[in-house]
Amino acid sequence: MGFSLTLLAAIAVLGPLIALHEWGHYIVARLCGVKVLTYSIGFGPKIAGWTSKRSGIDYRLSLLPLGGYVKMLDEREGEVADAEKHLAFNTQHPLKKIAIVAAGPIMNFLIAIGLFWVLFLTPSEQLATRIGSVLPDTPAAAVAMPVGDKIVSVDGQPVQTWEEINYRLANRMGEAGTIAVGVQPHSASLTERTAKATQTYNLPVSDFMQGADKGKDAISSLGAIPWQPEIAPIIGDLTPEGAASRQGMQIGDRITAINGQAIDDWVSATRIIKDSPEQLLKISVLRDGQPVTLEIMPQGKKDTMGNQYGQIGAMVVAPEITVPDAYKTTVEYSPAMALVKSFQKTEQLAVMTVASMGKMITGKIGIDNLSGPITIAKVAKQSFDISWEMVLSTAALISLSLAVLNLLPIPVLDGGHILYYAIELIRGKPVSEQMQIVGMNIGLILMAGFMILAIGNDISRLF
Repeated sequence: MGFSLTLLAAIAVLGPLIALHEWGHYIVARLCGVKVLTYSIGFGPKIAGWTSKRSGIDYRLSLLPLGGYVKMLDEREGEVADAEKHLAFNTQHPLKKIAIVAAGPIMNFLIAIGLFWVLFLTPSEQLATRIGSVLPDTPAAAVAMPVGDKIVSVDGQPVQTWEEINYRLANRMGEAGTIAVGVQPHSASLTERTAKATQTYNLPVSDFMQGADKGKDAISSLGAIPWQPEIAPIIGDLTPEGAASRQGMQIGDRITAINGQAIDDWVSATRIIKDSPEQLLKISVLRDGQPVTLEIMPQGKKDTMGNQYGQIGAMVVAPEITVPDAYKTTVEYSPAMALVKSFQKTEQLAVMTVASMGKMITGKIGIDNLSGPITIAKVAKQSFDISWEMVLSTAALISLSLAVLNLLPIPVLDGGHILYYAIELIRGKPVSEQMQIVGMNIGLILMAGFMILAIGNDISRLF
C-alpha cells in the first residue's frame, strides 16, 4: 500500500510537469510551422492514446514514466516527401530550432514561477527571523550573536523568512570563509530600525554543512536558530521496541543531562540524540526524586535524503504552545509583489542548483547529494502528507530542477541541442552528423552514469 501511494504521488507531481515540458516543445514546433508526428508522455511501448484525424498526430501515454518526447518530421529520421520538406525540423532556421528546443525548459521555469506566485499570494503566519537561541560550538556562537536580535540579511541579501535564510545559507554549502549576517538589534526603537541600526556579524565557516554538520539544515549548521517552545524533558511515552525502553527508561523520567551536558528542555535533548546515531550516550534522569544513569545507544535512522540521525523511541506529552508576539510575523504580498518574489526565488534557486552541480564536480560537496527518481517519489509522497502548499512547493522545485538539468550543454539533453544549433547559427551550416553522433554517444554515457549514481544514492538511503 505504501509503495502504491508513493508511486501515485510521484505520478501526480511529475506527470503534469513532464506533460507541460513536452507541450512547450509541441506548441512552439507547431507555431514555427514544423509538422509534429508524435506527442508522448513516457517512453517505450504505447499503453494508451489516440491519433488526431485532423492533424494526424499520435498522442500517446507510454509505459516508462521517466520523461516524454515530441517526434517531428525530420529528414534525418526517414524519407520526407518534397511537398513536406518545408515542414521538416531539420530544414528550419537555427533560431526556430533553438526556440523549439528551449521551449520545454522555459515551460518548466514558467511553471515554477507560477507555483511560487500562488504560494506567495497565500498569507501565512510564520516565526519571525528573530534569533531564539544560539547553539554551542557553531559559527553563531563563535561571534556571540545575541539572542532576540532579528536576522535581516545574509551575505548582503535581504531576508524576510527563515526559509529565505535557509536558501541563502545553503548556497554557501561546502565553502570556507565568512558568512555575513545582518541583524537588527532587539533594543532598537521603531524609528531606529533602519539600515544604520543593522549590525553585521561575519561568521567563520569551513566546509560549511559538511563533516560533522552533514545532514543538518543550514540554519542549525550556522547555529542561530528560531524560537522554540520550552518543553520539559519528561518522558510521556515510549516505543516498546525503542532503545530507551530496552535500556530501562521509564514514563515519568525527567532527563537532566546527556554525556554530562545539562538538559533543561526537550528540544536540547532531542538535538543531541539526533546528532548521535549509533553512539552510546550516558543519559541522567530523575526518577521519583532519585538520580538514575542510563546508557542508551540511539538507533540510526535515515531521512529522505539519506542523512542519518539518532532515535531512542521516547516522547513527551507536549503542552499547548503559544508563540510570543515578538517571535511571530504575518507574511503577505500583493499580486504584483508576489510575482516579483516568485521571479526572485526562481532565479535564486536556479543559480544555487547550478552552483551545487559545480561544487559536486570540484569536490566541495559530496556526490551523495545527488538524488534520483526514488528520492523524488518519496519527497512527493511526504508533501501530500503535509499540506497542499507543500505539494505546490515540491512541484515548483522539481520543475525548476528539470529546467536547469535540461539546459545543461550535454548532447541528448535540450541544452546540448541548443549548443549545436547555436554553432549552426554562427557557422552558417549544421554540425556534421558524425560529430553529432559522437556527441550523442558521450551524452548517453554521461547521463547513464549520472542516473546510475543517482539511483545508487537512492538505494543507499533506503538501506
